Amino acid sequence: MKRLSKRNTQYAVLLVFIFINIFIWSAVARADSAGVLTVAFLNVGQGDAIYIEAPNGSQMLVDGGPPSGAVLRELGRVMPFWDRSLDVVLATHPDQDHVGGLPSVLARMRIDNVITSENTSDTGAYNAFEKAIAEESSHRILARRGEKIILDEGVVFEILFPNMNTAGWETNTASIVARLSYGDQSFILTGDSPLSVEKYIVGKNGGALHSSVLKLGHHGSRTSSSKVFLSAVDPEYAVISAGKDNKYGHPHREVTDLLSELKIPSISTAERGTVIFKTDGAELKVN
Repeated sequence: MKRLSKRNTQYAVLLVFIFINIFIWSAVARADSAGVLTVAFLNVGQGDAIYIEAPNGSQMLVDGGPPSGAVLRELGRVMPFWDRSLDVVLATHPDQDHVGGLPSVLARMRIDNVITSENTSDTGAYNAFEKAIAEESSHRILARRGEKIILDEGVVFEILFPNMNTAGWETNTASIVARLSYGDQSFILTGDSPLSVEKYIVGKNGGALHSSVLKLGHHGSRTSSSKVFLSAVDPEYAVISAGKDNKYGHPHREVTDLLSELKIPSISTAERGTVIFKTDGAELKVN
């Protein structure tokens, strides 16, 4: 009995130690994020995955990269180790390099809300994503232009596209495009939107598109990033989310030459790994 009692005491001490450490790390994390918006372009290879954390701790994931496990690995590097939930997951469109990693995210974490368009794909990756949503019983939201998701006071995620039901469309054309803003800083996230959608958005938003950071459409492909669109956004940074030495040749020379012509610095996850921006709404820092 004495041996059992001693063991129980050791377990109790260990549990207290663990809870104290969690409390300390939680306090440190809250202090570090006080008033700061974090936007991390995750290094998931040839695909997109963007993690957003508002100053109040609200969290959002835009896309999940390919089905390689990379998204969970990279989320583990930017999220607190004890955190197993996300407030919102958004899938820009149903292609494998954007939704392939989301079933594993839905399986490992509690996801309150999932945002998609009506666009679907008859692929194993997309079917697995739909099955995971059903099993998680997440609240489903269909994206429409003008909708705003308030992540925190002053932190607004606004849908710029689509403006209608995209069922049956070509998947890239159906990509959800959004603008995240906080104070003087903002980010435009484009999925794989082609030139035609860029033209529509410029026509609708004009000068209001100006943003600090632009995630280039379609991993820096020539099918996106027109001169008109880049000029309207006029970002401080263009982020290229692509795999190193990918078979598609992304980013294409036409796009990198245009960025150079417009004097827009670019940062690639293929070269730099996960790219993390932090802003208090006034200053913008990149790690």
